[in-house]
Amino acid sequence: MQTVDSNDGLNLVAIGGGTGLSALLAGLKRRVGPQTDDEIWLKNLSAIVTVSDDGGSSGRLREELQMLPPGDIRNCMIALSEDSTLISRLFRHRFRGNGELGGHSFGNLFLAALTEVTGDFVEAVRLSSEVLASKGHIFPATINDVRLVAELEDGTSVRGETQITASHSRIRRLHLEPEQCLPLPEALAAIRSANVITVGPGSLYTSILPNLLVSRVAQAIGEADATRIFICNLMTQPGETDGYSARQHLDIVKEYAPEIQFDFVVVNDRLISSEQTTRYAAEGAVQIGIDDDLDQAQLSGEAEIVRADLLHEGDKVRHNSETLASVVVGCLRRAKSRPLVTA
Repeated sequence: MQTVDSNDGLNLVAIGGGTGLSALLAGLKRRVGPQTDDEIWLKNLSAIVTVSDDGGSSGRLREELQMLPPGDIRNCMIALSEDSTLISRLFRHRFRGNGELGGHSFGNLFLAALTEVTGDFVEAVRLSSEVLASKGHIFPATINDVRLVAELEDGTSVRGETQITASHSRIRRLHLEPEQCLPLPEALAAIRSANVITVGPGSLYTSILPNLLVSRVAQAIGEADATRIFICNLMTQPGETDGYSARQHLDIVKEYAPEIQFDFVVVNDRLISSEQTTRYAAEGAVQIGIDDDLDQAQLSGEAEIVRADLLHEGDKVRHNSETLASVVVGCLRRAKSRPLVTA
């Protein structure tokens, strides 16, 4: 971990996918540019996003147009945009009906069209971000056509993100196909120049690990002169992490990416409501991080545990974007006061 010097602004890289990463980015974007009330601010905000999705609108476009799945990247672009603009609302719009357009989001179709016009998905993402006036950069972890493959406890193999989740079986081993997929050079460059790197929140096996399995990504994170923060999920993921504790989430990340030494582990410490508990239990999900085996004594010499009320006020259990971003900044404030430690 490096000593944080925020006078000239920090380079922050957020790694993950799904709604968790979008929530974090929505809070962090307000920290881009010098802050009048805080000495810690972001000069560059970058997101590295998984591209292994094969379901829904993204999966259909992936199969029909032979392009990378745009869904998670679209969500990140929206999170980094000016929320009040009409174009941001359009990118969120999902077409109704049972026809060919039914279920597709406008943002996914826009990215698909721009990819065909430019011939380059990465350039399409960059130009779309400009249209949305995004306050950050978004990079797919790889531009290779990758699929997730899971070996289950019973020895069978399942291919594809949607099939892995639907299998409802504990995962013994996860890998990408092809295993030697190449990282996007811009993503590696962002990691290497980062002062701060966050991993999570997001589905462990289908949002977080797919990024770390891309060749050289975990190594670059481990070698970066940066403060590394792991952000725990709020709930287990039905069909992926049934019965997992917060500690098990962290241990699995370390199993697949032993190069990464985290400086902080951020965990929610507020109970969800009884109504939420009942509703999520019916779907097979339970809250994590409250009364589990994530203990500071066990992490001695590894990472500092930071507990806070991270819940968004709403029916769905989600991270509060602004609070989560504030906790990340709080971690940087702690790191700033420390003497230099060699990773």
